Amino acid sequence: MNKLLLIAALAAAAYFSLAPVPATPDRLDAAAQSSAAADVRSGDAAVARAFANRLGNQQLEGQGTVIKMLADDTNGSRHQRFIVRLESGHTLLVSHNIDLAPRIDALRTGDTVAFYGEYEWNPKGGVIHWTHHDPQGRHPAGWIRHGGRTYQ
Repeated sequence: MNKLLLIAALAAAAYFSLAPVPATPDRLDAAAQSSAAADVRSGDAAVARAFANRLGNQQLEGQGTVIKMLADDTNGSRHQRFIVRLESGHTLLVSHNIDLAPRIDALRTGDTVAFYGEYEWNPKGGVIHWTHHDPQGRHPAGWIRHGGRTYQ
């Protein structure tokens, strides 16, 4: 009986010493952390890829020129809307929730804006939304930068 217990104990010790340790935030090395932080898809190429592949639910970052100011969408949550042309020529609708983030009062046609939000495909080029914080903390916080200020 003692031999069986000894064998079982040795087998358990061998198993647990060789089993991989699950990664927890305090066990991630610096390379893994920087890799996760660098996973943000940014730039014209990321938008073009999302559009070409008809992707949605894509967190994207970019920059462009406002080419048209649109009327606010007042159905449900209010959204400030405008169209941005990227350097590549691709156009996007930006739908910025002004019930959760400040309105960009000084925004005008011809202005440059940077954005980080969720891309959803549509045949006209796509839309960027979620350019604000999430009060429940379940969605990545987005933002718009204009005139040296960040709106989120």
